[in-house]
Amino acid sequence: MKISNIKVFSVGSFVFVKIETDEGVHGLGEASLSGRSAAVVAAFEHLEPLLIGQDPTRIEHIWQDIYRGTFWRGGPVLQSALAGIDIALWDLNGKRLGVPCYQLLGGHARDRVLIYRHVYAATATELTERSLALTQEGCRVVRVSPTDVDGDGFNPRRAILQSIEFMGALREGVGPEVEIIFEAHTRFTVARAIELCNSLAEFKPWFVEDPIRSENPGSFATLRAHTDVALGTGEQLHDKWAFRELIEGELIDYIRVDICHSGGITEGRKVATMAEVHYQELATHYTGSPVSSAAMLHLNLAIPNCAVQEHNPFGSDINQVIRHELEVVDGHLPRPATPGLGIDIDEKAAAITPMQDHEPPHWRREDGSVNDW
Repeated sequence: MKISNIKVFSVGSFVFVKIETDEGVHGLGEASLSGRSAAVVAAFEHLEPLLIGQDPTRIEHIWQDIYRGTFWRGGPVLQSALAGIDIALWDLNGKRLGVPCYQLLGGHARDRVLIYRHVYAATATELTERSLALTQEGCRVVRVSPTDVDGDGFNPRRAILQSIEFMGALREGVGPEVEIIFEAHTRFTVARAIELCNSLAEFKPWFVEDPIRSENPGSFATLRAHTDVALGTGEQLHDKWAFRELIEGELIDYIRVDICHSGGITEGRKVATMAEVHYQELATHYTGSPVSSAAMLHLNLAIPNCAVQEHNPFGSDINQVIRHELEVVDGHLPRPATPGLGIDIDEKAAAITPMQDHEPPHWRREDGSVNDW
């Protein structure tokens, strides 16, 4: 069996990759990189010639050749493109053998995967009400990011004060058992992040996500030394080497890997193994589509150290393009039985859904200088 064709579909803000073979078996992957999807699509002009004629069962070999087989490697664009290829190959091989992908990864280590839901609100009361509504639907984990404050530019002092107000009301409203992930979105300096984390400690967050940018382990070491709050980061990191110091230094507690930006299931599993040695768990980030959700689900089912998976309802447009069987039951995604990742693409629907890539927000401080979004 040989790879005979590569199809790339730009659907809204998503990029999907279909790998076809000369025996009629195909697989679907995702290479989305929100805000830079056009650059990922262009990368396939370089990668497609490397894939045609290859044996699709050699997933590790193909991964290594695309990553290491030439001078330029890594980065969000190339790793997202590689992720789409890798995920599609896992899907293809599961379909070829007639088994779910988690069986190829060693079988299921759990029967279902816990998910968390996003909650956005303009007031503390609204945040509590919306969170309670989700818990009544069976949701056990909510993620909040109340650092957006009114004004002409980002003010970290006001953001911290609002975060304290919102978290205090939320914890009182939902009670002690609901898990709360606090998303800081890399908006703070180390000193401000220390202040934020210590101020939130009394409200028992599950962990604080991205209190600072993730590329500097030394800064995380400083933060870790000054707070007892659990920390998570990683959605901006693109390979296992970028995670290495954070994991080996035990500077974070939860690994926020997004396998669509970091080389796919193959690399995600290796990051999970690195984290397992240090008793850290994965709290996987996602792009928002059924393909990334399915890929993460199969990885999380197979690894021993999965904590939680990001998930929200899919839009009606994407549900018309991607066929899937993902359904939340009692705050979890159940283990599927469909071969491969349990997904496929309606090419006609994809063709009439145009790319709608967007530029991510550019934040400013009150003095007009740039602030991390």
